[in-house]
Amino acid sequence: MILILDNNNNRAIGLHAALTFIGETAQLVDETSLQSFCEKHQQQECMVILGALQQLNHEAVIKQFPAIPFLLIGETLKPLLSIANVVGLICEPFNHDVTTQLLHDCQQYQRMLPGDHKQAKSNKSFDGLVGETEAVKDVRFLIEQVAKTDANVLILGESGTGKEVVARNVHLLSKRNTGPFVPVNCGAIPGELLESELFGHEKGAFTGAISARKGRFELAQGGTLFLDEIGDMPLQMQVKLLRVLQERSYERVGGTKPIQADVRIIAATHRNLEEMIEKGDFREDLFYRLNVFPIENPSLSERADDIPLLLKELMRRVNEQSGTTAKFTERAIQSLKEHAWPGNIRELANLVERMVIMFPDKVVDVPDLPAKYRYIEVEAYEPEYPEELMERDAFNDIFSTGFSDYDEEELDTPATTVDSGLLPDEGIELKEYLAELEISLISQALERYDYVVARAAEILGVRRTTLVEKMKKYNLTRD
Repeated sequence: MILILDNNNNRAIGLHAALTFIGETAQLVDETSLQSFCEKHQQQECMVILGALQQLNHEAVIKQFPAIPFLLIGETLKPLLSIANVVGLICEPFNHDVTTQLLHDCQQYQRMLPGDHKQAKSNKSFDGLVGETEAVKDVRFLIEQVAKTDANVLILGESGTGKEVVARNVHLLSKRNTGPFVPVNCGAIPGELLESELFGHEKGAFTGAISARKGRFELAQGGTLFLDEIGDMPLQMQVKLLRVLQERSYERVGGTKPIQADVRIIAATHRNLEEMIEKGDFREDLFYRLNVFPIENPSLSERADDIPLLLKELMRRVNEQSGTTAKFTERAIQSLKEHAWPGNIRELANLVERMVIMFPDKVVDVPDLPAKYRYIEVEAYEPEYPEELMERDAFNDIFSTGFSDYDEEELDTPATTVDSGLLPDEGIELKEYLAELEISLISQALERYDYVVARAAEILGVRRTTLVEKMKKYNLTRD
């Protein structure tokens, strides 16, 4: 909607006629009604052409509506071009090319509005299309534009990028959203069965056709048919699909009655169809029938900044299914952003599910991630426990085996020494005994690995720093 406010009536009427002639929707307004019109239309694609005023101040009017682009009429208003939402100046005589270009710039101003204005402008909700990067915003814009029409859509992108999510959103935002959304994976159905799957068959059409059956085209009547992995469709089926797209009718296999195809076609593929055309693996005429409105779905590596939002959404879905969830630390998320993600969002979803299984309702840090997702050098936290607790644990280890580790001859032998694992009659100093045992084991480990502390700590199952402290405590050095 173009609002024209100019107290030079002849100029305003002439401009209105010129805009109407080139197919634009324009309306003349006066100073008293301008505000109400602007408030009514500012959430839509609205612009104002401002000329001479009697009562209002030009600068105040322009600054009152920062979300609306303004065009000014006449050289006298040229100083106001410094105001941000003044897009340009129209001078008499009106030039068609200049005016058309300025109208385009006003549309761009509206489309690229930042923040709250942009959100208020679009009240359409997207299902499962998570992300705030520019790549995702561009996809949302394309979906909004094409959803209004019945044009065929071709969704391109790597495997796992969520092409079906894009297709579903095109359907949900279209006038067909009350009809069915029917997906078909062309690569998962054998070529000899694909025709029956798409168009249905009559009873007795082939061996095993014991009754008539509706095809996916018929099931999608009044709605949307999503042909996933269209690049895997056999050539003979491509010919039959092209005929349906051209004539908007088809017949069941074994039937003669034509059925009108009232469906919208959305296709998707991860293949390069233009290369397939050159090799003769895909029909060029079918490509141009499907490629009316292409949407390039970005890979996850191109939108890595969306990973926190994607993790939140994927965790929500896992929680709905299993009742458990997990959280990622900031440095774990940063590490995930560094990954190349060859499997895209599908790979991320698998990782989330795995982490929830391994760490239910816990926090996941970089060391907890599988090795190929660790891009940040982080030393894993290893807790230090009080010495009393360690001694109690060692004591439990000594006596936890009970008598099952000894054969009958050993049990018949009188227990006179501590080395047999049995308590002597005269008793022992437990703390001293455990210390001597610890010194002996540490000394053996150090001598075995020529006092290489890291190797000795490994064989003893303790941290290197813990072993160093023990060596200081017992004065265990090479000397």
